[in-house]
Amino acid sequence: MIAAAAASLAVMGIGVELGLARIDAAQNLAGSNGAATAAAPSGAGPAATPSPTASPDAGAAAAPVTGTFAGSVVQTRFGNMQVSVTVSAGAITDVTALQLTDHDGRSVQISNYAAPILRSEVLSAQSANVQSVSGATYTSSGYLQSLQSALDAAGV
Repeated sequence: MIAAAAASLAVMGIGVELGLARIDAAQNLAGSNGAATAAAPSGAGPAATPSPTASPDAGAAAAPVTGTFAGSVVQTRFGNMQVSVTVSAGAITDVTALQLTDHDGRSVQISNYAAPILRSEVLSAQSANVQSVSGATYTSSGYLQSLQSALDAAGV
């Protein structure tokens, strides 16, 4: 799914960019209630949860992005990493770890230590441009790569 702001563009028949996949919004108009829906093709990139607050208005400028966007799964030496980011009016309001490294007990410990620190730093910086957590290089790298893909999908 794409953010509701993009869905309003779909109602107007305009193509929408989501990650690397171009979605022809005109083909995605569906439903008995007349609502526009769109989904990225399988493997096309991060998914987004639409905003319940945006409403279509053909004369208005594009509203700031609101929604939750899942980042790509990043493979590290110690397991997969994936995060999602919640954006409200263009600002990062939450980052949630969907997958943390789990190769062994030590990698689980490191991920459980590093994830809250990275979350806090991202919320403060309002971007993925933060320093790695010392002693958690692989976790930090995977976390920030997944986060950046989510932010790219959100257009933030």
